[in-house]
Amino acid sequence: MISVGVIGCGHWGPNHIRVFSQLANSTCLMCADIDDVRLKSIKAQFPSVDAVKDYRAILANPAIDAVCIAAPTKYHFQFTREALAAGKHVLCEKPLAMTHEECVTLKAAAEKSGRMLMVGHVFLFNSGIRWMREYIASGEMGRIYYAHSERTNLGPFRYDVNALWDLAPHDIAIFDYLLGESAVSASARGLKCLGNSLEDLSFATLDYPDGKLVNVHVSWADPRKVRQITLVGEKKMIVWDDLDALGAIRVYDKSVERTSKYYESYGEFQLLSREGSITIPKINLAEPLKAQGQYFIDCIEKGIQPELADAQKGDQVVRTLAAVQRSMDQNGTLVKV
Repeated sequence: MISVGVIGCGHWGPNHIRVFSQLANSTCLMCADIDDVRLKSIKAQFPSVDAVKDYRAILANPAIDAVCIAAPTKYHFQFTREALAAGKHVLCEKPLAMTHEECVTLKAAAEKSGRMLMVGHVFLFNSGIRWMREYIASGEMGRIYYAHSERTNLGPFRYDVNALWDLAPHDIAIFDYLLGESAVSASARGLKCLGNSLEDLSFATLDYPDGKLVNVHVSWADPRKVRQITLVGEKKMIVWDDLDALGAIRVYDKSVERTSKYYESYGEFQLLSREGSITIPKINLAEPLKAQGQYFIDCIEKGIQPELADAQKGDQVVRTLAAVQRSMDQNGTLVKV
């Protein structure tokens, strides 16, 4: 039984407490937050969890094996480094840190302490995303031409990071996972349209190896909540909609065929669209956060590194985010990752 302490009881913290309390091979012993109202709410929901204001009480408790960090992004580096130094395994919410240098420091600290460091890229545990990765690997789509994602809503608004650092880590981690490689350059524009000092939206274009192009749109200022990804391949196309109640995945049997058929109009020379069927594959649904928590606990018990979302992959996402931010700061200049 792995004993877990959760630092941060805001939006995601209570969900982590619930998950680690429900898993068969873990228990949540403690949680920490500076807000008395949040702690009171946690005590009402989870009476057996010791709720404290000082997170250092969790780090000092020898009964705690692992720490889940769900505090604001600006504290990720500090809390993760202190937890590793205290001999705790760490699951840190995305992004792992705010700079590449901080990620490298944390990776080295985990190696020195002999403890596991995992990043909470929860969508890598989404059944639909995993299905897409397997489908791409099967070769059914052929070559991947490009992809785009849309992650928008009216809020929720944050004041520690902008919409890019809040929302885009999900999509960057997903595309790195699906494509099996990371972006090499980025160009982006952002806008502060809600009177905030931080960008409320961002349009980012990422260049992946072999000419693959990926576009990421994130926003706190849109009228609809959207969570969609489109993949366009040589043979098939896929749309993933996380909010579609009928099924998250649509596979479009569509492609472009070359033909030598003669046309009078030169503009129609060699390309014809091929229209096929649309299928909705049956996918066994599971709660991604619970699957992530189980993976974290299993890696601790087996003494293995979390290759799916380790510090190296967390660092690559941060490097991409930093390149996108630099491009936004330079009004869209192409920046190498």
